[in-house]
Amino acid sequence: MIRTLLLLLAALLGFSPAMAQTPPPASADIRVALDTDAGRIVVAVHPDKAPVTAANFLKYVDQQRFDGAFFYRGVGAADYGFVQGGAQNDPKRILPPIKHEPTTQTGLTHDDGALSMARYAPGSATGDFFIVLGKMPAMDAHPDAPGDNQGFAVFAHVVEGMEVVKAILVAPKSATAGEGVMKGQMLAAPVKILTARRAP
Repeated sequence: MIRTLLLLLAALLGFSPAMAQTPPPASADIRVALDTDAGRIVVAVHPDKAPVTAANFLKYVDQQRFDGAFFYRGVGAADYGFVQGGAQNDPKRILPPIKHEPTTQTGLTHDDGALSMARYAPGSATGDFFIVLGKMPAMDAHPDAPGDNQGFAVFAHVVEGMEVVKAILVAPKSATAGEGVMKGQMLAAPVKILTARRAP
């Protein structure tokens, strides 16, 4: 009688005793902490969705190639835009370029907190990345658009420290530094990445 009542109660609550003991699926994400002189940014890297790009970023982390590098560019204002950082083409830091993983392939998009690879032509990304504030769908791949329509490769999202990203975005810019479209977008005082390490 008691067993019958327990089973009925479980059914009314919408689960069975066996289901109640099943743990939630483990996330495939890998957390990385970027400790900067402006504060800590923690990101969740998505190797299950963007395996090539995620592995590349983690290689830079594991080989400590981001230690001492900078966030050096900020485009936009307040809660909309992006900040860029990384190896900055330093020959002592960069690894060979990687295959491009467009958003149409990964299913990831340039939404708030997304990390994506900076590049020139598709397949030229190395060790520079940017963090998006707000939503920037124009940076996604658009196969029907003319020209270079492959967008940028999203591979991670910020899970802690968006206030640090916002502070970097609105930091003062140099009026003279940078070339071409980057002129006026370079930080007057770049933000140093002290360490980049895998985190629990």
